[in-house]
Parts: sequence; structure tokens; C-alpha cells
Amino acid sequence: MFDIFFFQQLVNGVAIGLVYALMAIGFTLIFGVLNVVNFAHGEVYMIGAYAGLLAITAFAPPLFVVVLIALAAGALTGFGLERIAFRPFRRFRDEASLKSKAMREATLLSSLAVSIIAREGVEIVMGSNMQPIPQQYLLLQPVEIGALTFARGQFLIFGVSVVSLLALQWLLNRTRIGLSIRAVANNPIGAMYVGINTNRTIIATFVIGSMLGAVAGILVGLYQGTIFPGMGFTPGVKAFVAMVMGGLNSIVGAVACAMILGVSEALATNFIAQGWADLIAYSFLVITLVFFPTGLFGAARERI
Repeated sequence: MFDIFFFQQLVNGVAIGLVYALMAIGFTLIFGVLNVVNFAHGEVYMIGAYAGLLAITAFAPPLFVVVLIALAAGALTGFGLERIAFRPFRRFRDEASLKSKAMREATLLSSLAVSIIAREGVEIVMGSNMQPIPQQYLLLQPVEIGALTFARGQFLIFGVSVVSLLALQWLLNRTRIGLSIRAVANNPIGAMYVGINTNRTIIATFVIGSMLGAVAGILVGLYQGTIFPGMGFTPGVKAFVAMVMGGLNSIVGAVACAMILGVSEALATNFIAQGWADLIAYSFLVITLVFFPTGLFGAARERI
């Protein structure tokens, strides 16, 4: 017998997983290039949502313009984040400094500090309460397909996510800046010696990853109907778990594991209360660290 509720939960899980995937790619790109974790990525997600809301309240543009504004806000945020939190720790170019764990830990703490400052700054300016999205922009309109009922937002999240992922693959494999990103991720010293502008490549990595995180933020905001300063924390944690499960520097692995997390969380509500569904991600993280120390998808450069 066809279970309608199960199928709709499966679709919900795919939509959630795609949001996690967009954020996990940002984590993975930055880790692949700099070998550090960007703990301010959740705030990029939040800033993208607020940029879209400000545009809506200011001049009520069409939906695609709202998405473009969120992308632009993500690009600017990524550029500023790299300059403020990461560039000061890249003064030394020798191999020992690039591989130094002390340098890596200092950069991690720097990104964490920037994330706290950004979140608190938004709370001061915009308030800590949830901000509602105007009714005409909500993506909750029902779409009926036979006995199934979906929300418009699920299709939009799916479409934007797939287009973004395909565009990223094209960029990484067919463009000069994409090949530069792959070269720096593989061997930063070697890339610098053969003439690749590593600073420009790292900035491009932050811009691309932050654009994906920001567009995920505005899509979720339009779908859920509210945004607030702390909205990036939970998706950021889930995306980080997906990155770890995928092997730290595997984009394909991060996307696949993000989908696994999203579908597992959605289907778990058939058996446990929805408030406990967050335990699924943390359980996957513990299992990965214990039994798959290099991740599920590959050969990481070091044990997680």
C-alpha cells in the first residue's frame, strides 16, 4: 500500500538535505583550500536571509531579485570574512606555517569570534525577536499532485539547489578560477610556485561558498516564514556534520551526507518526537568519528 505520509516526509527530507548541502559545500571548499573550519558560515546563512528581508521591506522586488540580492550579500560577506578573520593569519607563506596546528586553531577561534560579533550585531540592529516574512513572499502555497500535497517552497529549494550544484561543478571543472581553487586545495605551495595568485583564489573560494550559504538562508526564511539572528546555528552544525561525514574535503561526499542527514531526520519523525530529530545528526557524527575516522567518502588528508 502506498504510504502518502511517508512519501511526503521523504520529499521534506530531500528539501532539508539540499539546504544542508548548500551550506556543507561552503565548509568543504574553505577547508579544502585553507585546511581550517569556518565557524562563521552559519552567520553567512543568517545574513543572506536578512538581506533578502531588508530588500523585501524596502522596495518589494520580484522573488528572483530577492535571491540575487541574497547572493550579492553572501559574496560581500564572504569577502569581508576572509579579510577580517582569515587573511591576518596568512602572513607567512612557508610550508611549516601553512601546516601549523597553532595557526589553524588561531584561525578557527578567529572565525568563531567573528560569528559571535556578527550575530550579536544583528541582534542589536534588528532585534532578537523573529522577523516575519510578508505574506505575498511566503513559499507555502500548496501544490497538489494526485493524492499528494507539497509546498511551493520545496520545489523552489530543489530547483535552486540543483542549479547551484551544477553551476559549481561547471565552475570548478571548466573555468580558470575553478581550476585554481582545485590546484590550491591540492597543493598550496606548489600552486604559488607555478604562478597562481593564491590570495585571489582564496577570496574566490570564500565568495563562492558564502553565496551558496546566503541563498540557502533566504530560501529557508521564505519557506519557514520567519528569520532571526540565531537561525544559522542549527543548519551550520548539520552542515559541519555532513562535511565531516563526507571526509572533510570531498564536495560529493558532503552533498551525499547532507542528503542522508536530511532524509534521516524527516523519516525519523515517524518513530520519535520531532524535537528529538536533531539527535540523528549527532549520532551520525559520533558513529563516523568512531568507525570511519577518514569519513565515509574517501581519503582525507588526515584523520578527522
